[in-house]
Amino acid sequence: MFQPPLSKTVKATLSSGDFIWGDAKTWNLFAGPDIYENDEVVHETATTLKKITSELNIPWIFKCSFDKANRSSGTSFRGPGMDTALKGFAAIKKELNISLITDVHECWQVEKVAEVADVIQIPAFLCRQTDLLHEVAKTGRVINLKKGQFMAPWDMKSAVEKIAEKGNEKVLLCDRGTSFGYNRLVTDMTGLVEMRSLGCPVVMDATHAVQLPSGLGNKSGGRPEMISVLARAAMAVGVDGVFLETHPDPAKALCDGPSSIKLSEMKALLSQLKKISELS
Repeated sequence: MFQPPLSKTVKATLSSGDFIWGDAKTWNLFAGPDIYENDEVVHETATTLKKITSELNIPWIFKCSFDKANRSSGTSFRGPGMDTALKGFAAIKKELNISLITDVHECWQVEKVAEVADVIQIPAFLCRQTDLLHEVAKTGRVINLKKGQFMAPWDMKSAVEKIAEKGNEKVLLCDRGTSFGYNRLVTDMTGLVEMRSLGCPVVMDATHAVQLPSGLGNKSGGRPEMISVLARAAMAVGVDGVFLETHPDPAKALCDGPSSIKLSEMKALLSQLKKISELS
């Protein structure tokens, strides 16, 4: 039976405990709402996810953005602002004893975000931004580095090397699909194996991968019915983590609703993923 190439093992002690990626035994979940809409959505989502992941014994890190700097339209909701969101993140982390992953877009944001975030994410569009990669690397945090939709899997080697230049080798490589014609992304499962051969644990973003960028004109669409398909396929290939954006009511989400899974459907999907992981 085919086994994906081994990567370096990334170990880290985060706010909620010890996490490991790349040991070919464990997989971790990044999950939460796309953006900090308000306290109510964040609290409901985090509370529900903690209950589900505790019951299923799945290591979980809460995902939420404080700003969406690359919305299709300049009038789209971007978030409450960094200071408000970081204050909310700190509060929910303390209340529920959970860890947090959030993304940064500019160098000046990094130091302040690193005070709250356990894992810092580099958005796909920014995976080649040398100064940003260097600044995040210097925090010593685990870095979830998303592959640009315009990048081949093996081309991520240079981005990993930029981070290593600053002494940080705690890098996860995350696939969120590849551009294929207009308003369409495709996911190449062999690309997950290609990226893991670079020596880094690999995460599959099964929600952004179903996005239809600018597919609705001034905003992005999506194919949410394909989220579970991609997540299950990635787990069968062998990944070190799965990234899932979820919302209590995706139809009313202020950002990326069409590419989010409904919160009430998360337990069923995660149960499936756990069963597949046990067979792989």
